[in-house]
Formats: sequence, structure tokens, C-alpha cells
Amino acid sequence: MSMQKYLFTSKLPPKTGLNSGGGAQSTRRRDMRSKLEFTPVSWDKYFTGKNDVLINGSSFRTYTLGDSGPAIVLLHGGGYSALSWSLLSAKLTELVECQLLALDLRGHGNTSTPSDDDLSIETLANDVVEVINTVYDECTPIILVGHSLGGSIAVHAGHHPNLKSLIGLVVIDVVEGTALSALSSMQSILRGRPQCFNSVEEAIRWSVQSGQLKNIDSARVSMPGQIKNLNTNKLATEEIQMDTPEEIEESKVRVPLAGVESISEEEESQFKVPGTLHGKYGWRIDLRATEIFWPAWFQGLSKLFLSCEAQKLLLLASLDRLDTDLTVAQMQGKFEIHAFEQSRGRCGHAIHEDIPDAVAEVLATYLVRNMFAKRKYEFPSVMPCC
Repeated sequence: MSMQKYLFTSKLPPKTGLNSGGGAQSTRRRDMRSKLEFTPVSWDKYFTGKNDVLINGSSFRTYTLGDSGPAIVLLHGGGYSALSWSLLSAKLTELVECQLLALDLRGHGNTSTPSDDDLSIETLANDVVEVINTVYDECTPIILVGHSLGGSIAVHAGHHPNLKSLIGLVVIDVVEGTALSALSSMQSILRGRPQCFNSVEEAIRWSVQSGQLKNIDSARVSMPGQIKNLNTNKLATEEIQMDTPEEIEESKVRVPLAGVESISEEEESQFKVPGTLHGKYGWRIDLRATEIFWPAWFQGLSKLFLSCEAQKLLLLASLDRLDTDLTVAQMQGKFEIHAFEQSRGRCGHAIHEDIPDAVAEVLATYLVRNMFAKRKYEFPSVMPCC
């Protein structure tokens, strides 16, 4: 399966063969499972700050964590939101001294601009640079980390003349060759996913059962940033109250992914993929309408990545996604690379959401090895895989 198809596949997991329950006991079990596994979680469990950066009539939503060390700016993929970095951010700040800023891109999340439909790569990269220059001074060392579309934006922003203090560039699971080859099938994939959900919990459940995400904890905090209430036009995150300390502690109970897959036939039959016309919640952004921008998002990406003067790191779910140009460049030592081959089955396209602890350890090693950040305590260094 190609890299981009991990975004929007909608195949239910295989049945486990468990006997289906019935009556009140089955209902109680289903209600308890829904409460534990699919209840949305507020942003404040993972970030300490939420700010709206105002620039020329636009408002860019940012989430922050940490107050010392280099500034690591996190750029999400197309259709996601800044909250997709929640679990990774919490883990990374445990390992090294850094200050994180996760940004809702134009047209996504709680960011609002006069022209939300302008998703050209030049506009998106310029947005990122303007936010960085507004939040940080010129002396603050900047490390850009981007996933999928966010990775392309990071590369383009890395060449922006107004970005003065870039020292690091990390691209997650996007390669020019495989990305461009996948574009021809993207419209059919987008049409195949549900367009509406009856509740936020239903959207969270779909994201895990479809394979879009493989980590329930991440789905609970990130999916509300991807959907909006169709009646109020507000992002679902606005309907989630900030947790009290007691609620935060309770939400730390980790439910294994196997709990989602071990659903009885009766329960699975009651989970219906929502139709395209009915439902309280829909996608924050209609990615189908952005097709005009898709080729430019990825064309020339390999050359731009390799020519960036910052210390470069490429993270991939699998080495199968590495194209010829980058394979040759990697053999020449032009950038660092790490592929999570041993995590196959546990991670898809959204590596940083599916296995945040493993990705955080690789990033922490990269930051310490290049003397960008100081470690907070001793942890095993993860060397480049090839």
C-alpha cells in the first residue's frame, strides 16, 4: 500500500471470532468500552499553552510545551491538525530540553484566514515563517519537523529568505516519488471515507477501526481537531472542556489497541459507517477540493530537501517508500534516515501518532547527537538505521 493511502483507508479489522454477548450485559460492556476508548480528550492533557497568533488579518492557532532549548516547530499533514503532535510532544519534552510549537495550518484546525482555500505550497510555507518570526526572535534556533504535507512545507520554509536561524529539518513519511505516484488514486480514497459522523466518539472509533490511526490515545485527542460541528461550524475541540487534574489522571488509563479489535459480531454490526449527507459532524477541510494544489506540494521535493543547509533527518514507516534519488543521496551521507521497519503492523502513515515514544526517542537522539538540545536524563541513543 502506498504512503498516502494510509491516510484514508476504511477497512474494518478482521473479526476475532469471539462469541457475541446479548441483552443488558452486552449494552453495559459496549457503553463502558465507548467511555474508556473513544471519549475525546482535551488538548491541555499534553500541552501547557494555547495561543492564537494574529498576522495580517489571519489567526493561527498554536499549542506550546516547554520553555527552554531550541524551538521545534511541528507541522501536521493534510487534513490533520496540530493536535496530531500531542503524544509525541509530551514524550519529547521528557527526554530533552526544548520548546515545542505545534501549528494549525491554513484551512485546518482552529486557524482562520481571509483565504482558507489558498493552499499553495508558497502560501503555506510563508505562513509558517511569519508565525515563527512573530513568536520567536532571530537568535532562537529553529528546528522544523513536518509530517506528509507538513514535511513538504517544512522543506520549502527551510529555503525561505526570511527564516534566519534554521538549524534542523526533520521530514516524516513523505518522499517525492511515492507521493506523486499516489495522487492519481487520492480522489477515490477521499470519496470512500465517511463524510459525516453522528458524534465525536464515532469519529474517533472510525479513525482506529479504519486504520487511519493505530493508537487510541492519539485518536482521542487528535480526531476532534479534524472535524467540525456542522450546525455551529465550530471545531469539535471547542466542545471539549479543559480537564480537571482528577480527570487528567483518570484519562491516563491506557486501553490497548487489541481492545478495539476484540469487538463482538453483534457490536460490529451496530457500527455503521455514516452516510455522506447526514450526521452532526463533518471534516474541517474538504481535501477533495484542494486537488489543484497537490502536484506542487511534492514536485521537486527531493532536490529541495537535499539542498537545504540544515542538518536533515528523514523518518519513514518503511524503506520501501524511499525513491531512487534519495536512496543515492543517503548512500552519499547527505542526510540521516531512520525507518521503523520493526514496527510494521503497529504504525502506518502517521508514525508520530501511532508510535510516539519510538519517534520521540529517535528525535531526541538526533537533537543530542547534533548538540541542538541537552538531554534531561540518560536514555538509549537510537542510531540511524542505514
